[in-house]
Amino acid sequence: MLRRERPLQCAGDDVPPTWLIAVAWISLAVAVGCAIVILADIYVRGYRQQMGIMEAVWPITALYAGPVGLWAYWMLGRPRSPRWRGEHAGAKPEQPYPVAVAIGVMHCGGGCTLGDIIGATFVALVGLEIAGLALWPELVVDYALAFTLGIVFQYFSIAPMRDLGLREGVVAALKADALSLTAFEVGLFGWMIFVQLVLFPEQLHPGQAVYWLMMQIGMLLGFVTAYPVNWWLIRVGLKERM
Repeated sequence: MLRRERPLQCAGDDVPPTWLIAVAWISLAVAVGCAIVILADIYVRGYRQQMGIMEAVWPITALYAGPVGLWAYWMLGRPRSPRWRGEHAGAKPEQPYPVAVAIGVMHCGGGCTLGDIIGATFVALVGLEIAGLALWPELVVDYALAFTLGIVFQYFSIAPMRDLGLREGVVAALKADALSLTAFEVGLFGWMIFVQLVLFPEQLHPGQAVYWLMMQIGMLLGFVTAYPVNWWLIRVGLKERM
C-alpha cells in the first residue's frame, strides 16, 4: 500500500554517530569538488571528450568515486580529448582490456548513478512508502530511472560509433547495457537494503549526509558487480570497447 509521509525529514533527528556524519559531509564535499574540477577541465580548459556522453560520465563518476574518479579522468579520460592528442602529437593511447572494461562500467554507472540520485530524491519529496518503508518504492523508481538513463547514455555512445538510426540504436543500446546496468544496481541495491534494514533500520533518509555516503559506497559496490558482466559483454561484441 502506498501512502504519503512528511518529505525529506530534517537532519536533526538522525541517529548515526557524529563521527560518521562528519565523514559523510567530508566525503560528499570532496566528491563534489572532484566533479567540479573535471567539469572545469572539460568546459573551461577545453579538454572536450571525443565521445560527448563521456563529458557527463566523468563528473558523475567523481560524485561517488571522489579522488579515485578524478584520478581516473586524469589518466584515462583527459588523454581521449582531441586537444590532449593535439598537444601530444596526435597520440591515441590504447587502453589495456581491463581498463577498457572499467571505462565501460563507468559509462554504465553514469546513467545508473544519475537515475538513483533523481529517484531517491523524488521518492523522499513525494513521501511514498510500501509496507511502511520508503525503501521499496525507492528501489522501483531508482531502477526505472537508472534503466532509462543508462540506455540513453549507451544510445549516445553506440549509435554514433555504428552510425545507427533511432530504432536500431535503441535496440543495440538495450542489448549492450540492459544486463550491465542491472548488475550495477544489484550491487547498489543489495548494499542499500542491508544499510536500511540492518545497519540503520528506519534511521536514514535523503535529508541526511550519511544516506548519501551509503549511496556512494553502494555505487562503488555496483561498479564491482557490473565489472565481470561488462567484461563478457565487450568480449562477445555486444558492447563497444570504449
